[in-house]
Amino acid sequence: VQLQASGGGSVQAGGSLRLSCAASGRTFSNYVMAWFRQAPGKEREFVVGFTRSAAYYTDPVKGRFSISRDNTKNTVYLQMNSLKPEDTAVYYCVAKSSGSYYSSLGFNSWGQGTQVTVSS
Repeated sequence: VQLQASGGGSVQAGGSLRLSCAASGRTFSNYVMAWFRQAPGKEREFVVGFTRSAAYYTDPVKGRFSISRDNTKNTVYLQMNSLKPEDTAVYYCVAKSSGSYYSSLGFNSWGQGTQVTVSS
């Protein structure tokens, strides 16, 4: 499956952004998907993993980020609210054909990242 992320940008703290991830090549609804992020000088971080029916949010984003999907458009969305400067990172949409949605392991389809910058 090929993934294309978009929707990044610059926002002030407390603001919102919605990232999109368009999938092509396979029926993406059968995949376990996730968003990762990587801030400058830091390791890549697992943000949220999800399937058609379940999602696992990591503690830094729980209650602020949410996942939705439009299967007719093969697109998933990451709604990010109450953004903080520490959310600044390049965000990646990823997928794997099997495995747990709450595990960061095994994701082998990566799209290009989209930059999110949150200023204080």
